[in-house]
Amino acid sequence: MKLLEGKVAIVTGAARGIGKSIAIKLAEEGADIAFTDLVIDENASNTQKEIESLGVKVKAYASNAANFEETHAVVEEIQKEFGHIDILVNNAGITRDGLLIRMTESQWDSVINVNLKSAFNFIHACAPIMMKQRNGSIINMSSVVGVSGNAGQANYSASKAGLIGLTKSVAKEFGSRGIRANAIAPGFIETEMTHALTEEQRAKWVENIPLRRGGTPEEVAKVTLFLASDLSSYVSGQVIHVCGGMNT
Repeated sequence: MKLLEGKVAIVTGAARGIGKSIAIKLAEEGADIAFTDLVIDENASNTQKEIESLGVKVKAYASNAANFEETHAVVEEIQKEFGHIDILVNNAGITRDGLLIRMTESQWDSVINVNLKSAFNFIHACAPIMMKQRNGSIINMSSVVGVSGNAGQANYSASKAGLIGLTKSVAKEFGSRGIRANAIAPGFIETEMTHALTEEQRAKWVENIPLRRGGTPEEVAKVTLFLASDLSSYVSGQVIHVCGGMNT
């Protein structure tokens, strides 16, 4: 039997990148997948087709995760379509980098809303469902910069640090109902975003990583699978770094 047979997982921001790898990994272990993105474009359609080929139920939903009402509406739709919700992966995120002194209010607000408020929105919508089931796993995608900070990313770092505080609070509030909450803090992961860096910038990052390489989206997805499954049945309120030792 697969690790997630009979489970239903929501993965936000899963049209591509780390979110896509997570959705595919959970599907490979038998989970039915409801995934969201701001729009259902060609990337999202391709992701849905890949997941369908794994023999599980999957549906993509267009949703602005930063909007409270939209989030509640889409979660209600997912519950009606899939019958239950067992796993929530809050992966939706953006960057709007810049030095703090030059950062606009819009840069600050957009990152906080998409990266942090969206997680609150989905947890707020999914928690009552999981509480009735007396079972659920919530996984928030933080970052090593949410722990250590990073120059030029005050908004992003603050949003990812907020996710850690949110995770620990949720673990304490909902633990008595059988709901676990954990965070993953990826380091330098090879995605479209990092591929946009120059070779010099990439080399500088790698110098600070004991394993001397960037991670892959699949390596983040494997840790997500661990936290989503019963392999981590006594793990809650934790932050797991997937950074090749960079933040040690």
